[in-house]
Amino acid sequence: MPRYVALLRGINVGGKNMIKMEKLRETFAGLGFENVKTYINSGNIAFDCRSPRVSKGLTPDAILAAKIRTAIKTDFGFDISTMVRSMDEMNNIVNNNPYVGKFDDDRYCHVFFLEKALTAEQESLLMEHATNDEFITVHGNTVYNMLKISILDSALGKGFLDRKLKIVNTARNWRTTKTLAEL
Repeated sequence: MPRYVALLRGINVGGKNMIKMEKLRETFAGLGFENVKTYINSGNIAFDCRSPRVSKGLTPDAILAAKIRTAIKTDFGFDISTMVRSMDEMNNIVNNNPYVGKFDDDRYCHVFFLEKALTAEQESLLMEHATNDEFITVHGNTVYNMLKISILDSALGKGFLDRKLKIVNTARNWRTTKTLAEL
């Protein structure tokens, strides 16, 4: 049975959208998912399930994300952006990081998981924000971001993808991304 990772945005951050991981695992089990594991308290869940049938041009990731988002809204009352990646996709993300070996601390490299790939125009606008302190690489529906500054001072950290490009996304630091690929 294929393994997936769900990445929830804004769970248990700053006292908002509080969900106990035990209850979240129960919600996932209720969806028929198996071998459900959470990692840290911020909305990272690995699970096994049969790949859904592709319909209306949606990918299996998008179908699963919609199913999870609906279940969270029903069970907890929160409408949470949800990205899903297969474990194969997670391994590709880890193996294709263009910045491996170029940063000393995992805190300075982030992966932004996008709901969908950027258009050429969106990618061009994003790349205008790449600097000698903020390196940006786009690979499909993933954006790699290596920083020499705080994430809070970076274009991506200030919500450029959300506010300017209107792209649903969630980010994880490099340590979390690597760990998720191993769950």
